[in-house]
This record gives sequence, C-alpha cells and structure tokens, in this order.
Amino acid sequence: MDSVTQAALGATVAGLVAGKRCSPKVLLAGAALGTLPDLDVLIDYGDPVANTVNHRGFSHSLFVLPWVGALIAWCWWRWQRQWPLWQVMTLVIAVLVTHPLLDAMTVYGTKLFWPLEVPSVAVASLFIIDPLYTVPLLVALISALVWRHLGAKACGVGLMVSSLYLASSVYQLQQIKTRVAEQTQGTLLEGQPLIIMPTPFNTLLWRVVVSGEEQYWEGLASRLDANPSIDWVAQPLGEWPLANSDTLSALRTFSRNFIRFENRNGQQVVTDLRFGVAAYQPFQFLLAEQNTDGDWYPVSPKQLEPGPLPETALPALWQRLLGDQSIDAKLCRQSCQQTDLRWAEPISSAALPATASEKQ
Repeated sequence: MDSVTQAALGATVAGLVAGKRCSPKVLLAGAALGTLPDLDVLIDYGDPVANTVNHRGFSHSLFVLPWVGALIAWCWWRWQRQWPLWQVMTLVIAVLVTHPLLDAMTVYGTKLFWPLEVPSVAVASLFIIDPLYTVPLLVALISALVWRHLGAKACGVGLMVSSLYLASSVYQLQQIKTRVAEQTQGTLLEGQPLIIMPTPFNTLLWRVVVSGEEQYWEGLASRLDANPSIDWVAQPLGEWPLANSDTLSALRTFSRNFIRFENRNGQQVVTDLRFGVAAYQPFQFLLAEQNTDGDWYPVSPKQLEPGPLPETALPALWQRLLGDQSIDAKLCRQSCQQTDLRWAEPISSAALPATASEKQ
C-alpha cells in the first residue's frame, strides 16, 4: 500500500495498543514505524528489474520483523522506562507486522515467509491506493488528536471500519471469481491461468486477465453490472527472441508469468500484465535490442515510462464502474476501438470458442 496508508495504519495500531497512554507522540512514533519496512526501496540491487522484484522482501518477512521489533522495543524501553516492556514490545511488533500483512492484500506480492523459497503472498483484493480503506484511519487519527482522552477508542473504531472494508474486498473478489468461472466454463478460457485485481481506488470494478499459450484475454467486471456476461479483448503475448536469462526468470516469477513481449522498432519490451489500465502500464522493461543484421542481444534493463493515460480514461473508468458495459477493458467504446488499432476487437463470453470436450 501507499506510504500515507501505512503511516496511518501504524499510527492507529500504536494508539490502540497504547490505550490510556495514547498521545500525539505515540501516534507519530507509530506512523514512523509503520513506514519502516518500505525503506528497502533505498537499496539498489543493480538494475530496475532487480529493484522491482526484490521490493517487499526481507524487510517484509514475518520471520524478520518480530525480531527487529523486539530489538527496537528493548532499546526504546532502556531509554524511556515509562512503560512496561511487554506493552512496548507489543506496540512495536504489532505496528511492524501489520504493514506486510496489509501489503499482501494487493496484487504486487509480499514475501511474508522470506527466506523460505515459497511464492509471495498476493491476495489482490485491494488496489495499492484505496481511499475507502485509508480515510477511516485518518478520521480516527484526527479524532484522537482532538479528543485525546478518547484516543485509543478512536483508533480502535478506525481500525474496525477499515478492517470491515478489507474483509468486504475479499468478499467482492470471491464474487467476481465465481462470475468469471461461470462465464469461461465450456469456452477456450476455461482452465487457463487467470488473475483478478481491482481497478484503481475501488473494489467494485475488477480487471481480469486470462493467459493462454499465444495470447491473453482482458476483461472488466463490475459488481454493478446488470448483465453477467464479460466482454474480452484478446491480444498476443509475443515471444522472447533470446535464451532465458536470470533477469527474465526473476521477472516471470515476480509477475507469476503474466507478462507480454513486444518488439517496438527493434527494442524488446517486457510488460507485467498485472498492473495498469488502458494503455497506462507502469511495469515495462526494455531487456533486449536488435542490431542492423536483425540479431537480438540483451541490454542492461531499463524501466520505461508507463505510457499516456488518455483524458477519457478516468471518466470511462467511472462509467464502467457504474455498470456501463459498452466500455471494454481498454476503457474504449466502439468509436475508440476503430481508431486505436493496437487493441483487438472485443469478444463476448458467448462468442468464445468452446473447448474440445464441450464440442463433443
């Protein structure tokens, strides 16, 4: 999640644990501790791909943070022996641990069990910035500063409201999963790897990506849709022209193999399909180039600009959220599709070819 949310979460957790000792200093300390795990962004792992895939690593591990928290708490207690050691330990460890647990609710992936060789945890029920989760925490903090004698209770209420919203996001995700399963049953998309994630700033409109062998399908599904059918936009996945490399392997693991290869005028660009809307895709990396003889060679990874976000994208996103199913996964209507030849024509679930078993 974003730094503001993590700071607000850390402050409210600290305020709740502090109880009657809740004060502006405690809230400030909680906010600072709440952002501590994200300091790993200051580490340079050598290139943009390595920096991306190693973020939310050891500094977010449930095997590391409790020990770090215990050390910080002990040092704090030795310096200021005004609180019982157990309460200081509980406050610091709780603030640090809730940071990666919240991060794990996004699609990015969080290495909760580092250094074990297990996949990152990515529930993908929350967008990385979601005001409806953050605002209750901020309101609670403002209330705790205004009515200091009720600070801990205000923090508790804020955490309860935000947690209920978090739980509702998981419920919304499960409902969309059920809908996608029903729409793909008996079609070419059935059984293919898929990933579902919320669109920016909400948990009502969801983006679905289904990956095949040579192409992928992208669709939008809103909880306010009147028609359960999902319109899909199909695009080629492309091919990697060189032998597999450690960089590409790391990117495949990070993206769960939801990646697309593009030859852009002699430059091979690899895109993580889990992020972005329309033509705005923030995780694009240049990994290879083509010489004058047509041969490909690897280059030092470079992260590219995410691409333009059309002025019509945000209004279209809002209209699609409200249930306007004439807008496709690229936030285009038919007129837009005809002028933007980069995107394939949308196909409805009903028009998808049946599987071989279905045909029989």
